[in-house]
Amino acid sequence: MPTLFWIQTGACGGDSLALLSAESPSLEQLLSHHGVELLWHPSLSHAPTRRFDELIQAIAAGEQRLDILCVEGSIITAPRGTGMFDRHKDRAKMDIVRELAQAAEAVVAMGTCAAYGGVHAAEPNPSDCTGLQFERAAPGGLLGAEWRSKRGLPVINVAGCPAHPHAMSQTLAWLAMGLPIALDAINRPKAFFSAMVHQGCNRNEHHEYDIEDVQPGGEGCMFYNLGCEGPMTQAVCNEDLWQGVSSKTRAGVPCVGCTAPTFPKEGALFVTEKIGAVPVRLPLGVERPRYMAYKNLARAAAPLRLRGLDPNRKNKTPQSGEE
Repeated sequence: MPTLFWIQTGACGGDSLALLSAESPSLEQLLSHHGVELLWHPSLSHAPTRRFDELIQAIAAGEQRLDILCVEGSIITAPRGTGMFDRHKDRAKMDIVRELAQAAEAVVAMGTCAAYGGVHAAEPNPSDCTGLQFERAAPGGLLGAEWRSKRGLPVINVAGCPAHPHAMSQTLAWLAMGLPIALDAINRPKAFFSAMVHQGCNRNEHHEYDIEDVQPGGEGCMFYNLGCEGPMTQAVCNEDLWQGVSSKTRAGVPCVGCTAPTFPKEGALFVTEKIGAVPVRLPLGVERPRYMAYKNLARAAAPLRLRGLDPNRKNKTPQSGEE
């Protein structure tokens, strides 16, 4: 029976909460159908804290097998590299994580904070945070770029703020069954980080015809003015809807690019930085000269129903550039 130990470091607990809404498999199915033994979870375990201490000691001594170590939250190294700003009793949690990682068959960074540092590692945070094997986009982190688990795996980065429920539960199921997991260049499972959030977005047609919203609440694309990172962000949010219902962009909120190692970006989240009239960052694979030429033609070719001119459309909302 594969064993799982979940430890929370500098975090909000959002990944744990998101995991509870997984359905394929659910957390219950992960534990029953896939036979995973949950040794410890900070929110779900009902045993007293001394059991947490006993497990750590037993794992470090080789008396308790550890198949999967899940870490939720950034690794806090302050002050002065001691990590004592985030501690359990008299030990820095970064030291506990390092010790457990050495004994684990596989280590999973649950969420962008554990993977790359996330919110806590953004400037000008003074707490000196990092990820398990990356510091933002740079290899290294707590364990170092060359570190490998007992199974020979790097840290598996299930990125997101929070991570998608099925990205977490399916990754854990695959590990429990001993299946191989293909990773991308920054150690995210390719199955969940190959497509763009833009794919499956119900505002795609507006994007193609340059029908862009200038403030939240409209029906247009949010890339050009409202800082949407969907065309540059790899995640399954619009392919595997959250709780089978929605996503940020379907709810009218710009994608903030939370699966990227550089999340959160510097500056305002809901503003698109531009050089003149052209966004600084363009959709992946798009060349700037072609983008400018295309956009100049796209709006003129937009169907009337998208431009808010269709007389049969109720509650018409003027779009960017319209009177």
